[in-house]
Amino acid sequence: MRMVVQRVKRAHVTVNGKTTGSIEQGYLVLLGIAPEDTEEIVRKMADKLLKLRIFSDEQDKINLSLLDVHGALLLVSQFTLYADCRKGNRPSFVHAAPPAQAETLYELCKAYCKRFVPVESGIFGADMQVEIWNDGPFTVVLDSDEIIKK
Repeated sequence: MRMVVQRVKRAHVTVNGKTTGSIEQGYLVLLGIAPEDTEEIVRKMADKLLKLRIFSDEQDKINLSLLDVHGALLLVSQFTLYADCRKGNRPSFVHAAPPAQAETLYELCKAYCKRFVPVESGIFGADMQVEIWNDGPFTVVLDSDEIIKK
C-alpha cells in the first residue's frame, strides 16, 4: 500500500462537476493498493497515517498528528502510484491490485479512518479532479513495504 500524504488547509474532489468530498485542515491522501495488501496492512497503515505527526505545535515544532489537531481526511484512490516506468515511455500498472480487491481495501481504509476523524472521499475508479491548498507544502510518502515488516 502506498499513500501520498499532503498536509492541506483545504481540499476538494469533484467528479463530473459535482463535489464528492471536501475538507478544511487535514490530509489529502492519494491511496494506492498492491495485490499483496491485506486488511491487516490497511489497518496498520491507517494507524500510521492517523498518528503521523506533521502539524506544528505552539512552539512551531512539527509535533502534532491529525488526531491532535482534529483535522479531516480526504481519501482519493490512485492506482497510478504503482506505475512501473522502467521500460519504455508508457507506464505499466501490473503492480497495482485488481480493481475489485483495491476497491474493497480502499473502502475498508475509509471506514477504519472514519472511526477516528471526519473522512471525505472521491469515487473509486472515477475520473476525478482534485483541488488542494497545500499547507507548507508538506508532503510525505508512506509505503507499507518500508513501514510494515512482512
